[in-house]
Amino acid sequence: MPKVETAAVAPDFELTDLTGAKIRLSDYRGNNPVLLVFNRGFT
Repeated sequence: MPKVETAAVAPDFELTDLTGAKIRLSDYRGNNPVLLVFNRGFT
């Protein structure tokens, strides 16, 4: 996995929330910081 520099701008991406609505990271630009956590499951 590539390293990310501190304070680097995250690339824009789109995900679907639990209700099926599409949400883009850019929808939150200019607002409070967004913290993303990706958990790798163990199988």
